[in-house]
Amino acid sequence: MKIFGVVGWKNNGKTGLMERLVREITGRGFSVSTVKHAHHEFDVDHEGKDSHRHRMAGATEVLLSSRKRWALMHENRDEPEMELSNMLLRVGPVDLVLIEGYKRDTHAKIEAHRAEVGKSLLAANDSSVCAVASDVKLSGIEVPVFDLNDTAAVADFILQNVGLEKSKQAAPQLTAPMLEDDCFSLPQGVEWVPVDKALDQLREKMRTVVSDETIEIDDAVDRILAKDAVAKRANPPSANSAVDGYGFAASALVAGATPLPLLEGRSAAGGSFEGAVPEGSALRILTGAVLPAGVDTVVLQEDVNVDGKFVAFRGSIKPGANTRKAGEDVRVGDLLVKAGRRLGPQDIGLLAAAGVAAVSVYQRLRVGVLSTGDEIVPVGQSDAPDKTYDANRPMLLNVVRKWNYDAVDLGHVGDDGDELRAKIDAASGQVDAIFTSGGASAGDEDHLADVLTTNGSLATWRIAVKPGRPLALGVWNGTPIFGLPGNPVAAMLCALMFGRPALSVLAGGAWQTPLGFQVPAAFEKRKKPGRREFLRARINRSGHVETFQSEGSGRVSGLSWADGFVELADAAAYIRPGDLVRYIPYSSFGI
Repeated sequence: MKIFGVVGWKNNGKTGLMERLVREITGRGFSVSTVKHAHHEFDVDHEGKDSHRHRMAGATEVLLSSRKRWALMHENRDEPEMELSNMLLRVGPVDLVLIEGYKRDTHAKIEAHRAEVGKSLLAANDSSVCAVASDVKLSGIEVPVFDLNDTAAVADFILQNVGLEKSKQAAPQLTAPMLEDDCFSLPQGVEWVPVDKALDQLREKMRTVVSDETIEIDDAVDRILAKDAVAKRANPPSANSAVDGYGFAASALVAGATPLPLLEGRSAAGGSFEGAVPEGSALRILTGAVLPAGVDTVVLQEDVNVDGKFVAFRGSIKPGANTRKAGEDVRVGDLLVKAGRRLGPQDIGLLAAAGVAAVSVYQRLRVGVLSTGDEIVPVGQSDAPDKTYDANRPMLLNVVRKWNYDAVDLGHVGDDGDELRAKIDAASGQVDAIFTSGGASAGDEDHLADVLTTNGSLATWRIAVKPGRPLALGVWNGTPIFGLPGNPVAAMLCALMFGRPALSVLAGGAWQTPLGFQVPAAFEKRKKPGRREFLRARINRSGHVETFQSEGSGRVSGLSWADGFVELADAAAYIRPGDLVRYIPYSSFGI
């Protein structure tokens, strides 16, 4: 069993580095355990818990066990704190134990360092620190210095240091970290959940579940950046001319007309002038050309007279006029794009200009879409009056594609619990998240709720929203399942309001809140208190917002008629024509 440590002063980033290292190294096929040194009388138990009551009664050791994990707590009482060497004897066999803290012990360590914190263990000549991971460039450090966010490089160093780098091959397919089974559970006593509260709860429970990969920037548009992108080259790389004109040294300027002898040749973009321009002389220079030695100022060609041998101009020219400084846009080492951003064409341009040819991005999130219900059939399969064409699945699959995730068609299952269980079980190994529609309530044929309750986990969130209300959230084999309502309008709204921001975080991106704006109403509406309401709406030619004639959640035609939603707050309201209302266009939901 190999050991390696991570140390650093408070807030220097050691815990975040530990977390990333565990994911990185386990993803390469190694088994990892961790030891954390807690300070200041930190306790692992909480007052009032059964285990706390056992300890307070005098138990020397309390072993807690559940189907998810077990933990052994030993009371030190009058004994001294256990030495690290003895602690390690209690760790089960693994390839590597990563140790956070224990900075006074002599095992090899890497130090986390942040510029804004400043304190460094190296200042104390800690010879056990064999490398540093920093968010700024450090000078005068004799050990290797890594970028604090370059987890792969730090992991390479650790594995090489302990002799594990060649003992196992990287896993051919990285397994996404799973969500906890109870991650969607609500506090006891909570039944009706206001929209904002539901969004806050969901935001707290989401985390990235996909691994990263390195790709060329040509293929990176619409991908989510996994690691900060840093400039490898300054932009512009050299001082250059911003205009077509004539370059010279500003020290040659005198009051009035300034005739300067004109050198032969020129400096052009991609064809720099070789040699220096003597003080008191001028050179023809074109836009984007590197400023030759001896040139710090450029005058516009429209402002001069030229006879082939001299160039003359009047007026005050400021030193440095019409020039660009090296690195005035971007300097080497500057942060270009932060991790978590979905890269757009403009970001690709910036990366290219700064010499970044490849970036680390998250693998595309795979989202499965499943329809349920005996009454649902594929389009055109049956004209029976008791059958309904499946609108939700093609609609949701294309919503997922618009969000630039991999949409996986899981098909349709009828009201059969065993068939549904088998379908979800198979899908959980193929996708990172699942959208279902229908079967999430508590009726006789609502099998999704029954299956998740029996074999997985289920939290039915009764959200105070119209349309929508019931939203079944569950986890099956670590895969989150979003049980959307069966009515198409409610299914779409819940996917946009709750599914979109949650999937964004699962995919490695930021939580997404739709942007809306105030628009005068072209309708009248009385609203009761208690629920957030969303009305299918569109902007008319006069710039007012009008709403669809019916609020029924089965009227899918209203989704196509509209170009967004009017959002009415939870409180009671009486909207009259001309009143300002909040309008959210479809584009704010990414569709």
